[in-house]
Amino acid sequence: MSPLILENIGAAASLWMVLPFVLLLLLIALAPLWIPQLWEKYHAHTAIALGLITACYYVFVLRRGDSVVHAAREYFSFISLVGSLYVVSGGILIRIKGEATPGVNTLYLFLGALLANFLGTTGASMLLIRPWIRMNKYRVTSLHVVFFIFLVSNVGGALTPIADPPLFLGFLKGVPFWWALENCWKPWLLTVGVILCVFYGLDFLNFRRAPLGVREDKVHDEVWQVDGLWNLLLVFGVVCSVWLPFGWRELAMVSAAVVSWYATPKRVHEANHFDFAPVKEVAWLFVGIFLTMQPALEILGASADSLGLHSPMQFFWSTGALSGVLDNAPTYLAFLAAGFGVAGLNLDTDMGQFLPQQTQLLRAISLGAVFFGAMTYLGNGPNLMVKKIAEQQRVHTPSFMAYVLRFSLPVLVPVFALVGLLCFSKWRVF
Repeated sequence: MSPLILENIGAAASLWMVLPFVLLLLLIALAPLWIPQLWEKYHAHTAIALGLITACYYVFVLRRGDSVVHAAREYFSFISLVGSLYVVSGGILIRIKGEATPGVNTLYLFLGALLANFLGTTGASMLLIRPWIRMNKYRVTSLHVVFFIFLVSNVGGALTPIADPPLFLGFLKGVPFWWALENCWKPWLLTVGVILCVFYGLDFLNFRRAPLGVREDKVHDEVWQVDGLWNLLLVFGVVCSVWLPFGWRELAMVSAAVVSWYATPKRVHEANHFDFAPVKEVAWLFVGIFLTMQPALEILGASADSLGLHSPMQFFWSTGALSGVLDNAPTYLAFLAAGFGVAGLNLDTDMGQFLPQQTQLLRAISLGAVFFGAMTYLGNGPNLMVKKIAEQQRVHTPSFMAYVLRFSLPVLVPVFALVGLLCFSKWRVF
């Protein structure tokens, strides 16, 4: 058999192995609508089964068990971070006195977007989602959950490496700590500002629809209350632990969660309606996602240059399009490697040459990975977690498809098109 035929067989097998990932995405999107009871009962089994198909293919067919081990390590780091921040933030009770007017809500989301750059999008999301729901309790809708995910869980975290996993991976590869702040603050401010304007208009309509008597009754007995604030030290410790080597990093995160769980009074957990159901569902689903997405990422990395990606605008949209359905951190690395290939440089050794030559390209990849993580529940770790916490507190949240069709496409795509036009086209202004 000729080498060419063997190469084609290998390529076909790799393409075929994308099917478990595609099937898992379709099930996450459609099964809760079509077969909700079956999906609720068997979603963990389904995710693990599809993940095992891909894992067995790598181990027994490709003889590449190291890829499965690598995916397992990444998953362990991911769930350690998400799980520890979920537990620690659940030990902080925040009550806000006063009426959640559109202006107050807009300011809250803006401050949350800023805070995401210091606590990470996951840390800020887990800390702020419960008081956000509580302060809007008399009129909270899907609108409030979705725009929280847009701004606090994703777009806000584009200015520091500790804000979002893609930027942290760039930092580990040699991108200076303050590079994102210096080069991305203008598109960050533009994007956050436009999304906040859209939110203010929609929330103003929501506010006017709420009966006045209901508003006054709900806020009459409210008081300012902050309890368990010492857990913020543990949140900060979890965020800082990302600099530790593998193993020690996860140990520090899990230790913080254990300390918080046993030291937090039961009344605080009860007031936050805290239980482990949201983190369990996220953990099971992402087992399948981390395993099944490996072929898709490898095909992307091998073929990015042949797809004709050269300009910053192309990298912005391409990185973004896949960051919305793949985890945005490995997508960032795949396109960063492709960007180095376009420049004729090596990702592991030539960052010093790449930065001054390809600032626009790196900015496009960074913003595409961070911003487009808001396009679906799967684009970034905290997205699905926020959804589950909201559902736990009996807030209606849109399904996977409704999230995309009702919010992402009509709101985010035009905003990102404006960002692309002003930042990466021939008419760019910054």
